[in-house]
Amino acid sequence: MSGSLFIVSAPSGAGKSSLTAKLLEEDKRIHMSVSYTTRAPRSGEVDGRDYHFVDKSRFMGMLERGEFLESAEVHGNHYGTSEAWIRAQRAAGLDILLEIDWQGAQQVRRLVADTIGIFVLPPSIAELERRIRGRGQDSEEVVRRRLAVAADEMSHAAEFEYVIINNDFEEARRDLIAVVRASRLVYSRQLERNPGVFKF
Repeated sequence: MSGSLFIVSAPSGAGKSSLTAKLLEEDKRIHMSVSYTTRAPRSGEVDGRDYHFVDKSRFMGMLERGEFLESAEVHGNHYGTSEAWIRAQRAAGLDILLEIDWQGAQQVRRLVADTIGIFVLPPSIAELERRIRGRGQDSEEVVRRRLAVAADEMSHAAEFEYVIINNDFEEARRDLIAVVRASRLVYSRQLERNPGVFKF
């Protein structure tokens, strides 16, 4: 019995991290994959919980040895997902959540055919801009760059099986949980997880 692999992608500011945090809090059957990154920890982040923080030399060594299921360079920093960890967790019957961008999602899909993709969209570019500016963390140049990147990212929504529009957080939270639960009810997954039930 293998666990399911879920991918949640979204442009920055769409609310992806807040939604996945709620999903993990409410559904104990799904576990977050902790990515490797070369970026420095932010305030409050813990190594091994939020990311595996490594230097560029170690990251590149892992990349060369083919240890990543997917990897990407984002804003000058490198990110990667451990292939061995994902394989082991799924083999143990655990559902895994990857919070990665569309490029990483494409890489994973090429290697894992039964991946379930979920894309989170803001209700509009204007609302996304309001949210990004509301953080008060970025310069005008950074805001403009983030919006340009977001527009490109949003153009890849059609590559995912499910799209959640995060206009109302509570509704989006319920939608995400519903997608995960419904995916477990697909005939092939039910047959694999509960073969005895189908012995009529």
